[in-house]
Amino acid sequence: MNKTDLVDALYLRTDLPEFRPGDTVKVHVRVVEAGRERIQVFQGVVIRRQGGGLQETFTVRKISFGVGVERTFPLHSPSIGKLEVVSRGHVRRAKLYYLRERRGKKARIRERRLGEEELAAIAAAEAERAAAASAPTAADGEAEAADGSEPIEDAEPSSSGISADGHAAEADAPSTEAETDIEAEADSPDAEPTEAEVQG
Repeated sequence: MNKTDLVDALYLRTDLPEFRPGDTVKVHVRVVEAGRERIQVFQGVVIRRQGGGLQETFTVRKISFGVGVERTFPLHSPSIGKLEVVSRGHVRRAKLYYLRERRGKKARIRERRLGEEELAAIAAAEAERAAAASAPTAADGEAEAADGSEPIEDAEPSSSGISADGHAAEADAPSTEAETDIEAEADSPDAEPTEAEVQG
């Protein structure tokens, strides 16, 4: 294992489906023009996968107006918005360079039929990718909820008369009770009049 593998592991994408040379794919590429971002779809046959790890690339070939166009994409690049597998091809080579010299029906690739076991394995892999993709978002939501909670103010004394520092709030308690008694006497309508009020 290389020293850089631990750093590269953070940037490896896990949301892309499994594909191999001979498969027809749709690559949704993010294109930025004049400050705007749009999605451009490039559909063609995968003629090679090369490299490994963060440096892995794949080449897609299509025929546009009778001219062969090939485009190489970094597999783990953030410029790839989405990758869809349209059909799976049955080929016996890892590099399909022979398609460059073929035209028309000779350039067609026979479709590979998947068995029940392969379909189940693909479905399980997609479920794992979906779970892996949704796990970070759920964790981020919990972290935001934890950060967004109201802070506890340590300066205010608690109802039991003990402050957050653990010391008893003795000085504030008597004055508060005295003020409460004075306000209650002033507000109560049934208070008895004093002798000065009766004489005057």
